[in-house]
Amino acid sequence: MAAQKINEGLEHLAKAEKYLKTGFLKWKPDYDSAASEYGKAAVAFKNAKQFEQAKDACLREAVAHENNRALFHAAKAYEQAGMMLKEMQKLPEAVQLIEKASMMYLENGTPDTAAMALERAGKLIENVDPEKAVQLYQQTANVFENEERLRQAVELLGKASRLLVRGRRFDEAALSIQKEKNIYKEIENYPTCYKKTIAQVLVHLHRNDYVAAERCVRESYSIPGFNGSEDCAALEQLLEGYDQQDQDQVSEVCNSPLFKYMDNDYAKLGLSLVVPGGGIKKKSTATPQAKPEGTAASPAEEEEDEYAGGLC
Repeated sequence: MAAQKINEGLEHLAKAEKYLKTGFLKWKPDYDSAASEYGKAAVAFKNAKQFEQAKDACLREAVAHENNRALFHAAKAYEQAGMMLKEMQKLPEAVQLIEKASMMYLENGTPDTAAMALERAGKLIENVDPEKAVQLYQQTANVFENEERLRQAVELLGKASRLLVRGRRFDEAALSIQKEKNIYKEIENYPTCYKKTIAQVLVHLHRNDYVAAERCVRESYSIPGFNGSEDCAALEQLLEGYDQQDQDQVSEVCNSPLFKYMDNDYAKLGLSLVVPGGGIKKKSTATPQAKPEGTAASPAEEEEDEYAGGLC
């Protein structure tokens, strides 16, 4: 079966080459017919699992379409070549070709197809090169935003934000989440704005930037319904505990369902949040025993007394 398909592919390649030849009575190559034969060859090689040959046929098809000024079909062929590289586990090279295809889709005036190709490339490379995936998701978001498809844009920004958090690139994550929040506010999805504020605060606290975290909450008071919401109350409690270096209070908030059932990357930020200095334990309610008059306190007790009022 495989041998039959390989022979079939070779026959289509031979036909394509004939269409490209010129002669005394044929001054111009027949790029359209050649592209069709290259496409058929690619399918035959793919069915025979000869992915290298299938990729080469796709590339030849793409060039033939380009010479025929059929940009959309050329882009499709480049994208197919990328998918053949994916089958060979050559993911960076696959992404490169799919990116090229997406640029051609844009040039052809089909931005939706360009965005879908970029998102597909991001998914391919996400586990191998998260940094590249972030770039691709951000590019996709930009394409959707330019087309005023804000819901699709913010979904891709969300993917980028979570990857940035996963890679502990918190400065970039904070900016990315702010972009998400701005779009959700624009489309009047206010409850999701509250969740993005929680994500922002967790990211800022992991950056050890309490001021930025507090500012996020303060600015969110202008979002309809935020003030008085359970999200707002939880964040105020979290910031209070963090400011007072009360690890128990911070952990209690971060272990609440509101935080634990967020996207996994943000839930993990909450569970791993530690207050500066390691935190303080809550004071014991037991009444200390009175010491006989004139008994000197030990050095350890003196040190404890010194910090009895908490750390400032």
